[in-house]
Amino acid sequence: EEVNLATENPALVKDLSALLDKWYVPNERQAGKAAPVAPKPDRKPRERGAAPARANGTPEARKQASAPARAKSAGPNILLLYADDQRNHTLGCAGHPIVQTPNIDRLAEQGVRFENAFVSTSTCWVGRACLFTGCYERKHLYRATPGPLNPELCESSYFAVLKQAGYRTGHLGKEHVAISEASTAGMFDVRRKLGRNPYFKKQPDGSERHETQILGDWGIEFLKEQPKDQPFCLQISFNATHAEDGDKRPGIGHYPWPKVTDGMYEDQEMPLPRLNDPAIYEAQPDFLKQSINRQRFFWRWDTPEKYQTNMRAYFRMISGIDHVVGRLVAQLEEQGLADNTVIIYTADNGYYLGDRGFAGKWTHYEQSLRVPLIVYDPRLPEAERGRVLSELALNSDLASTMISLAGLAVPDAHTGRSLVPLLEGKTVADWRTDFLCEFLAVPGTIPRWEGVRDTDWVYARYYVHGADKPPFEFLHDLKDDPDQLTNLVLNEENVPALKRMRARCDELVAAHGPPMQELTKQPARQRRDRR
Repeated sequence: EEVNLATENPALVKDLSALLDKWYVPNERQAGKAAPVAPKPDRKPRERGAAPARANGTPEARKQASAPARAKSAGPNILLLYADDQRNHTLGCAGHPIVQTPNIDRLAEQGVRFENAFVSTSTCWVGRACLFTGCYERKHLYRATPGPLNPELCESSYFAVLKQAGYRTGHLGKEHVAISEASTAGMFDVRRKLGRNPYFKKQPDGSERHETQILGDWGIEFLKEQPKDQPFCLQISFNATHAEDGDKRPGIGHYPWPKVTDGMYEDQEMPLPRLNDPAIYEAQPDFLKQSINRQRFFWRWDTPEKYQTNMRAYFRMISGIDHVVGRLVAQLEEQGLADNTVIIYTADNGYYLGDRGFAGKWTHYEQSLRVPLIVYDPRLPEAERGRVLSELALNSDLASTMISLAGLAVPDAHTGRSLVPLLEGKTVADWRTDFLCEFLAVPGTIPRWEGVRDTDWVYARYYVHGADKPPFEFLHDLKDDPDQLTNLVLNEENVPALKRMRARCDELVAAHGPPMQELTKQPARQRRDRR
């Protein structure tokens, strides 16, 4: 805050001044005088970990606050387990030869696994905003524009909709989304934030406990405090398996694992990434070769010793999450809640594990966009369990899905779709065959980009030199080139497919938000840490 940017941003100053004028009557706003303090409303004791309830300032919020409570939903309990930086293949049930995830695997064996689950934007905060709101980044524009998460979309978030319907709602762990106090009051009954750095937290008795295990403790505490006559929706957002970026020591420094997984994988050789040929990296355009993906490769994967050490540590973090999954399932069973609790397991984005000479996420390649997705519903008949579905599923589908599971109408604001018909084994003739993928929020070493991923093709255009200049384009034929090793744009091949995918990208962008040229005129919230 050393530089005053007001003179360089007159339009923004005007907009913010107008916003202040909405909140305060200008002729009553005088220097040196304070507004009279409103009397404080009577407050009910709140649950431990819950955010303080605040009187919301908008007329709509006051209307909702004074409205009589709605009838409680007769829907199931919902437990959403949300990992960080985990690609789809790093589970035993997905066929990985090394990583051990027996508790998550059991959820897949008795539930439904989506083998084509994606995020539409691959970065931590945007993925979470898409999850909360049920919308593409192009619609919620969190961090692409200033301010907290869109309050109107918070009102149609699954937390707010379920809370209005009588659910006890909770979020524990990594939130990584700025939400206004007014929106928070309408979304959460219990809200307890927990970050990494360090992963091991000092306890009152002087011992240290890993963040993953603490979230397990908090989740069990939430369940023990659950009223018997009320359904709940609880999201536990793990910081694992996010690297500790500030500690580059291989293994316990960069990927600190919980003590419960000490020694796991110690004598096992970690398989090298399949896309490990240096020629794959050399074929990338310069802007990706010089990007944060390559910078962080040297933090994690650039030597055989570092790779082996960090992979073992990374898998221990995954197995640590799996251990907590087992603890939570056991608690549900102990309390008699297991038969009516839907459990969802997924992650905020994919992750490069040295593939293509990269680390991190952020780009259009499959390693960046693919995530695990398992939905376990104990009410499903035996014939519908253990299925692996190939339909394209998105992180933004989960908001609509949870609302549908509760028997409630999905808000029109959602761009995602409910997965419930697929879970029930129904044929959905008009299910999506493509989706908009994009990266808008934090342009830096990764330029803003937008594209389309369908069942056969991937198209992406990166605005390397700004939205007013021709973008760098990618086109991949997934049937002939599933590893996306050939950019058909460079060879001027498949011109009809390129034209079709360009047009489809234009169509999806227009349907959900402003064009790139308009976005670049708006000030984005900048941050050095891309997470």
